[in-house]
Amino acid sequence: MLRFVLLMFMSVPAFAASIVPAPPTIDADAYLLMDATTGRVLVEQNADERLPPASLTKLMTAYILAEEIDAGRLSLDDVVPVSRTAWSQNPTFRGSSLMWIEPGKEVTVGQLEKGIVISSGNDATVAIAEHIAGSEEAFAGMMNNYAQELGMASTFFVNSHGLPDPEHLTTARDLATLASATIRNHPDRYEVYREKSYTYNDIKQFNRNLLLREDPSVDGLKTGYTSVAGYGLVASAQRDGMRLISVVLGSQSTRSRKAETRSLLNYGFRFYETVEPVTPEVSLGQLRVWKGITDRVDAGVIEPLILTVPRSNKEPSIETVFDEPLLAPINRGDPLGTLKVIIDGDVLAERPVVALNDVSESGFFARLWDTFLLWLSGLFGES
Repeated sequence: MLRFVLLMFMSVPAFAASIVPAPPTIDADAYLLMDATTGRVLVEQNADERLPPASLTKLMTAYILAEEIDAGRLSLDDVVPVSRTAWSQNPTFRGSSLMWIEPGKEVTVGQLEKGIVISSGNDATVAIAEHIAGSEEAFAGMMNNYAQELGMASTFFVNSHGLPDPEHLTTARDLATLASATIRNHPDRYEVYREKSYTYNDIKQFNRNLLLREDPSVDGLKTGYTSVAGYGLVASAQRDGMRLISVVLGSQSTRSRKAETRSLLNYGFRFYETVEPVTPEVSLGQLRVWKGITDRVDAGVIEPLILTVPRSNKEPSIETVFDEPLLAPINRGDPLGTLKVIIDGDVLAERPVVALNDVSESGFFARLWDTFLLWLSGLFGES
């Protein structure tokens, strides 16, 4: 099998293995910073340590609510009955964050969603859990099934709100996975996370994610606190087309979790960027095809190739190695070779190069002629 190499220097956002300083020191039990688009983790400390999530649990409760809406089993206008278990006066909720719902007072799914996401109401989570699954215990089973489906391997939920239980645990990495799924799979529902306040039952409550009011690039997600868990914050921000997700668990105060999250986000945006060195569906070259009704096929990538890389003033080279000879029939998506993104001799990414169009087989005599030409090229081409 013959092979040839095509080297290209692309006019794309510049990047290289530049010098990146050490990340900021964070005073928290665990933390993680991740590019939401590529999933690359830029900073982590104790990211796989199982810790109590407190109200960060509500990220999963709200995720399931969004899933039920997308599946058509739930509507924002549905009226939800409030049981005595979900009532804000339930002694279990004493001293915790509430939406202040009550039996006999009408409340809709849409109102409960805001009560969960913005007001962080423990009563709201129980109401929606009972409405969706029949009981909070059954809903916790759904939460664990979704956690498994999303790859949150170190997470186990006991309840819908996050009040302490020794078995109710997660990790910074798993919470970043859940935040990424929320943003990716439910962009319409994610809009609720940016709202700064919500009023229900004549009680106005402000979103505890203080960065929403201080940093216009921050548009989510959720805070959490119990005396057992400490202060936590899962946040996301987008600047210049790059989206980061930050997770801080076990911080010392509302002020510190805000400052630590800001430090992580600023570090990521300052020293890294998200780039797309090759555009999908754009030909990287036309390759010779033998025994086809046409003698050329466009080669490229179909799926986006997106990378998280250190910021630099250097440009990458794109090295493409194609297999030869190429024989018809060729179908769109068939592998034709390999593409490498290289900087300073380092391979940053490697992906298959595929056919962007079909090439059908030619007629008998045309194939016979190409067979003869291939024989000649083999005879006089390479030794």
